[in-house]
Amino acid sequence: MTMLKGVIAAAATPLTDNLSIDLDGLVSHCAHLLEAGGCDGINLLGTTGEATSFSVEQRVAAMRAVASSGLPLSRFMVGTGAAAFEDACRLTAEAKVLGFAGALLLPPFYYKGIGADALVDYVTAVVDRVGRDGLPLYLYHFPGNSGVPYTHDAVIRLRDRLPDALKGLKDSTGDLDYSGGLARALPGFDVFPSAEAAIGRAAELGLAGCISATANVTGPFAQAAFTGKTQAEREAGLAEAVRIRAEIAKFPLVAAVKETLALISGNAKWRRMMPPLTALSEAEREALVKGLASTALLGSGAAALSKAG
Repeated sequence: MTMLKGVIAAAATPLTDNLSIDLDGLVSHCAHLLEAGGCDGINLLGTTGEATSFSVEQRVAAMRAVASSGLPLSRFMVGTGAAAFEDACRLTAEAKVLGFAGALLLPPFYYKGIGADALVDYVTAVVDRVGRDGLPLYLYHFPGNSGVPYTHDAVIRLRDRLPDALKGLKDSTGDLDYSGGLARALPGFDVFPSAEAAIGRAAELGLAGCISATANVTGPFAQAAFTGKTQAEREAGLAEAVRIRAEIAKFPLVAAVKETLALISGNAKWRRMMPPLTALSEAEREALVKGLASTALLGSGAAALSKAG
């Protein structure tokens, strides 16, 4: 049974010193996120996970490592998008065979100016190649990186064409009018914005939760915002999650998330980045530490997060 609702971390990917995926470290981090990390689910191999910088074989190896770990795949959505059609099909098929709860599909992102008709046909072709039965597919709307948007028109047409396969969408634009509009237009279609701030309007807008890079470290606070028993608890959790994200987002996001993981875990290996991304500079690290010093991450809330990786 799929359990992709609520607070979902876009998991960072730990690396070895030769820039391979640290498979044991990845499994350990995922286990932490689902337990003490406060997350309902995990987006494996997404943007924060540097997925498009890995080969298909590396991504498949990571998927298989998680699938064989005993962790509940009902709580995992895995990124399967690629520039090459065959690569996207292979990764999506692998996610299906292994039993992940969802495949998160970027649009084909090299050629720009792709129209809605071509995009609808592309997604349909991936689904038809992989097989429609048992394929929970989520669209990944991140035009700032991909250069190719999933417009409302394209999403609505795809939902009409693939009602059993297409389950939802991750929106990384920060545009709650876009997210809320889709949720209203498509009842039962799960829409996940990419920042914790959206949790405060989830009920109002009909959102399924959030899929956030910073949930690698804000999970307990975001969870309090989403499921706290009292309004005061929810408001306090939301305020802290938003405060932490604001400090991290002052810097290149993926590198800053990894730096924060290094800080709270004491594991300097988290600073390793897959080219072309680079770690924060020493000056940036110092500024990040200074900013986070005013948050619960480096204060009273640090104990719950100290085993991150």
